[in-house]
Amino acid sequence: MYNVAISIFAFVFRLIAPFHKKVKLMIKGHAKTFDILEKQIDPNSKYVWFHVASLGEYEQALPMIDIIKRDKPSYKILLTFFSPSGYEVQKNNKIVDVVCYLPFDTKKNVKRFLDLAKPDIAIFVKYEFWYNFIHGLYLREIPVYLISAVFRPNQLFFKPWGNVFKKILHYYTQLFVQDHESKRLLKNNGINNVTVMGDTRMDRVIKIKEDVRDMPNVDKLTSSLKENEKVLIAGSTWPEDENLIINYFNTHAYLKLIIAPHLIDEAHLKQIESKLKRPSIRYSQLSDAEILDFDCLIIDNFGLLSSIYRYGKIAYIGGGFGAGIHNLPEAAVHGLPVIFGPNYKKFLEARELIRNGGGFTINNETDLNKILKNFVMSPEDLEIAGEKAAEYIYNSAGATQKIVDKIVF
Repeated sequence: MYNVAISIFAFVFRLIAPFHKKVKLMIKGHAKTFDILEKQIDPNSKYVWFHVASLGEYEQALPMIDIIKRDKPSYKILLTFFSPSGYEVQKNNKIVDVVCYLPFDTKKNVKRFLDLAKPDIAIFVKYEFWYNFIHGLYLREIPVYLISAVFRPNQLFFKPWGNVFKKILHYYTQLFVQDHESKRLLKNNGINNVTVMGDTRMDRVIKIKEDVRDMPNVDKLTSSLKENEKVLIAGSTWPEDENLIINYFNTHAYLKLIIAPHLIDEAHLKQIESKLKRPSIRYSQLSDAEILDFDCLIIDNFGLLSSIYRYGKIAYIGGGFGAGIHNLPEAAVHGLPVIFGPNYKKFLEARELIRNGGGFTINNETDLNKILKNFVMSPEDLEIAGEKAAEYIYNSAGATQKIVDKIVF
């Protein structure tokens, strides 16, 4: 049944590719995968293969890649992506040795991929469960690990009809999970190849914080604030998030806003600008303007958000009114309390930040207004919440080295 589903999945994607930009990129990329492997894999070298879904999972893999490159120089790195939004950004990555798409999980593709790549070790990140690839590695006795994983009772593995999917978990050499709840769930379902290690992303965001770039224009805006003024950084926002944030911003003069939408296209940027009733400017236009003439800065460039958080006092992270919240640790590491929408329960870091007082969830505009008003009226509460957010990140660090130490090279 799984193989039939994968075949149908691949057929549908090829069918809709001409009409869907991202799917078209994926199908074109798949057509190049085996050629890339044939030309770039060195048959005389040993490879650690990292597979990630997209950019978020790549950020979780990167601390391990860095340590392996540093401490295990005899190994080269093969990096594969499932999502075009990951591959198209990282296809010219200079940190790893080979980058390509993961082809669809058919038995034929798996055999050809493994014959060409010949990985010595495979590391899959968080939620990547491709049955034929994992089984193929298992049959070839190639160690395969899952890192930074989180398991929940509502996943397919644990449904009454999920035994076929559960079987895949036995094929991993080791499952490195983020929390004890995941380990208990797996153990109760007969899965014992499990170790609690935490989330490698915590190590990544700490490193990013240490390497942030200076942004003089943003610094000028935030260093000129009056005593009661605050800067809210709204990161990776969607329209549902923007409606709430902008409504509050429009009617509260003491708030400065830096907003970095998840999608940066002209139509979306104009939509944001149409909602704003106070002076705003795009980051790309700053060279011709005086930043102090504006109350809102719209980030219309990728790659800046992680450096911008350092200039804020409060962070709002988007996605919580859609499929799920984006990168909370990236903001929390800077000592910013993080606010996010209601779809957060599958994110361990969100639940933990709420528990320790550094994270705050909202269901509507009233909730947001209440939290922001409290932070403005009570600077002490704001400071404590920010300290709690950063404390959680630093207390959760260290997973990367512990995992590398457990892997048999």
